[in-house]
Amino acid sequence: MFGLGFQEVLLILFIALIVVGPGKLPDLARALGRGLAEFRRATNELKSTFDQDETVQELKKEFRSAQSQIMLEKLGSSSSAEGSTAAQAAEGPAGSSGAVPAASVSGSAKDVPQKEDALQGQSPGDGKAS
Repeated sequence: MFGLGFQEVLLILFIALIVVGPGKLPDLARALGRGLAEFRRATNELKSTFDQDETVQELKKEFRSAQSQIMLEKLGSSSSAEGSTAAQAAEGPAGSSGAVPAASVSGSAKDVPQKEDALQGQSPGDGKAS
């Protein structure tokens, strides 16, 4: 266990018998045995805690990898959907491949400054442009 042979253990027991005495040696051995059992129990609990912690860490790692894989799939599907929408917008309403830019199809980028200019010209009370 600790590199002690049979002779060393006998020597330790003989010294303990002399120091403690024959009357209290059984009580000392009993207390030592209980202490050793408690130490083993605590060690086993600590090992099981580490095993549980290790299992939890593995589960977290698997969860994070699955989560990142799902996010990549969502990004991949949304970018392919955007690409098909842009291709449909470039084709035009009748499927012709007219040279209509995608920004003018949506119209939102060009129309915003014109709408803001129109709103700034109106007074809040009458609803008409001045």
